[in-house]
Formats: sequence, C-alpha cells, structure tokens
Amino acid sequence: AATRPLVSSKATKPHARLGQLRLLVALDALLVEGSVGGAAIQMGLSIAAMSRLLGQIRDIYNDPILVRSGRRMVATPRAEALRSRLRSLAVEAEALLAPNAWQPPLVESNNASSWAKPGALPVVPLGIRPVIQLENQPTPEQLAADLSRIDAENDPRRRLAKYIAVIGRKIGHTRPLSEAEAEDAFYTIFRAEADPMQISALLRLMHYRGETAPELAGMMRAAKRALQLPALNIRKSLDWPAYMPPKYRQAPWFIQSAKLVAQAGYPVVLHGSCGSGPFAGKLEFACELLDIPVCKTIAEASAAVATTNIVYMPLAAFAPQIFQLLALYPLFESRSPINSVTQMLNPLNCDVSLVGVTQPTYRELHRDAAKLLGWMNIAVLSSSRDVAELMPYRPHIIHQLIGGKAIDMKIASISRSVKPERIDLSTSEYWQAVWHGRANDEQAEETILATATLALMAVTGSYEVEWPKWRLKAQQLWQNRLGS
Repeated sequence: AATRPLVSSKATKPHARLGQLRLLVALDALLVEGSVGGAAIQMGLSIAAMSRLLGQIRDIYNDPILVRSGRRMVATPRAEALRSRLRSLAVEAEALLAPNAWQPPLVESNNASSWAKPGALPVVPLGIRPVIQLENQPTPEQLAADLSRIDAENDPRRRLAKYIAVIGRKIGHTRPLSEAEAEDAFYTIFRAEADPMQISALLRLMHYRGETAPELAGMMRAAKRALQLPALNIRKSLDWPAYMPPKYRQAPWFIQSAKLVAQAGYPVVLHGSCGSGPFAGKLEFACELLDIPVCKTIAEASAAVATTNIVYMPLAAFAPQIFQLLALYPLFESRSPINSVTQMLNPLNCDVSLVGVTQPTYRELHRDAAKLLGWMNIAVLSSSRDVAELMPYRPHIIHQLIGGKAIDMKIASISRSVKPERIDLSTSEYWQAVWHGRANDEQAEETILATATLALMAVTGSYEVEWPKWRLKAQQLWQNRLGS
C-alpha cells in the first residue's frame, strides 16, 4: 500500500506542520523504550494518550511500527529504517533546546596554559587475534543447533561467535545474553582472544539494542577477572570514575569536590580517561595542580591513598585493553557497552561508588547491575558526561543503593547565579585561581559544593533529609580548604 504523507494537504500552515513533529517525538520514544508504557513515561503522558499517538503513527506510515514478539514488543523493519533519522533529529533538537546550547567563546591569553596536555602514558595497540578469513559459513539451521552447545566449546572465538548469533538473529528470534554468557564473551575480548570483526559486531549489536543489567554485571565480572583487580574493600571510601569526551573543554570542578571529600577524612579513588588526543592528559594535569597523586599501578595507588586519602589512576595504566576498546569511538561515532563498564571498574574495590551517567535510560541500569554484583552502595547521577558532577541549577534524581536497598533521592535546583566576567586567564589557570581564592565564581563554587555534598552523603550512606547537614559540612571544608 502506498505510504500516506506525514502532513496532509489540508495542513499547509507552518504551525500545523510543526504540530506534526509531536508524532515524530512520540515515534522516537516508542522505538527507544520498546513499549507504549515506557514511551508514555518518557513523554509525560498517560498510556491511553500514548496509545492514541501510536495509532496515528500507524495510520500515517500504514505500518504497525511495534509488534509483539514473545513477552516484548519489537520494531518492524519499516520502523527500524526510520530509527537512525529519528535519533539524529532528536539529538539535534536536544542540542538546540539545551540551557547552554550556545556559550560565548572563552578568550585565553597567548602565553597562558590550557587543558591541552599530552597523556602520561604511551598509547598501546588494541590486543586482538589476527583476522581470519571467513569461509564455509554455517547455515541458519546449523547455527541454531550450535547455540545449544555454547558451553561445550573450548575455542573462545567459537563461543564468542555463538554469543554474537544469540543477540544478532532476526526479529523475534534474538535475546539478551545471560550474566554468565556476557562474562564469558567479554573475558574473551578483555584477554585479547577475539578477532576485530567479532569485537565490532558484538559491541554494535549490544549498543543498538541496549545492554541489560545481567549483561553489564557479566561484563564487570569479566573485567575483574581479566585485570586481576584486588579485593581490598577500603572502609568508608569512595570510587569516583571520570571518563570525559576528548574534546570537552570545560573545567573539571568535580576534582576540587573530590579533594574536599578527601580532606574530610574519606579516601577517594579517581580513575578515568580523556581519550588519546591533545587533551589526553587533562585529568592528570588537574590532579597535579591540586597535589593529587597520579598512580600507574594498583600497588602504587593503594600506597598513595593510604597516605594522602586521594589518588587518580589513568585507565590506560591499569586497564590498557579496556582503554583501547573505549578509544574505538571514532570508528563508530557512537558509544559502546565499554562506556558502561568503565563506570563500574572500581579498581581499588572501594565500598561506595559515585557514578555519572549521560544516558537517561541507563541510570537505573548501573544500580541494577551493581545489585546483581552484590554491591551494597552506589549513587548514580544523570550527568552531561561520564563523571559525577552535580549541576546545581536543575533538579536531579539520584538512583542509589544504600546498604543494598534501592532508594531514589531528589535534589531540588537552586536559583541561578550571575556568572562573573572572566579575568585574562586560561581555563586551567582560572580553575586553579578559584581553588586558591584568587578568583570569585559563585556558579563554579555552587557546583563544587553541591557535588561535594552528594559525595559526602554517598560515602556515609546518608538519606535525602540529611542534605542540609552535609551541605553545611561541604561549606566548612571549602572555607578551610587551603589550611588543610
């Protein structure tokens, strides 16, 4: 049947055409959530209203869009063909409507230092087996029969191939990996026993569908095994992952927050990466400005945190294979499940993790995976990058585990401050000047204090009602920071 146009001939006025965009937003929500109920929550509508929108979309495209497959809904081929165009439209719309969609460029003095610092470690190649020639491909029937014998295979590449088949088969015949399957698959990758085609296929398939909590838990178990990370479990300590986009130029205020938490007596383990480009050494440089040790081995970091209460570990140092998997971003121009893994590495096995997640739908994923791993404490913050830095000028919901119990904490926004005029300093010099009291920036201080407050509450297992108490503690730490 011929496809009907999105806009009828009667709706020719500009405002009528713009009104039709609501159906595209609804279609995107349906494809992202995979259910009418999930899309209704995302759009703030009732299920009945969302069902009516789905009916209109089906009429427009003359296609069911979502069909039931077992216990879940899957997108039709026609809907899948629209997915990438809708995602591009949604990303552009979010960028246009962001509060800070446009910022005036920061003018730096010619002789001022910047965040462009090389990384402290050489970039090692990704460990992979040589590419194998594909021949004698199995038929779909043979492949289906093989799937039931995955555990019996001794060749890791054969097992990995079958895991790819599990999640990459046609609509209605695919399923997520179990926790044990994900652990086996990613242990093969982390041990450099997979070929590059297997790596790319598995990462793209999982990202396209979206990883599940059991898959993420399995990936984490694989990482712990492959890296042979210790089981130290430092009491009242905070694991603080910090994974920033290579081109992200804004100042890392969260590092000043972490320094305050360490000065309060709680050990803090920062670990992260800024890629391998000109800003690869940004986090190392920032830590050096605040006298935070930068350690390249687990033993070195363990000794440093015992004496200084705070340490930073570059991902390339303690997990080079995972660092290289993270660095595949330019080949795909999109994230992969490795981004989720890095957030939960916890290299020194601290008893609390403070995680920043960019994808709204992944906020509860990390908490659910932590619960499967037996973690008792985690706080997950929705952030603009993969690091926990709380922006105080908008409300937040923190997804927590406190003593193994799932609890959501709501943080209200505060009134927006007036940002002062920048003095003639580079961003890194200005960042340092705020710490030393040579520059007064109310907005930056609010970010530092709000983030420190959240970190103090996470490491002490505090609840929402205790926010004023820990906010006062953060304020006192800030006032006394230079004398500590």
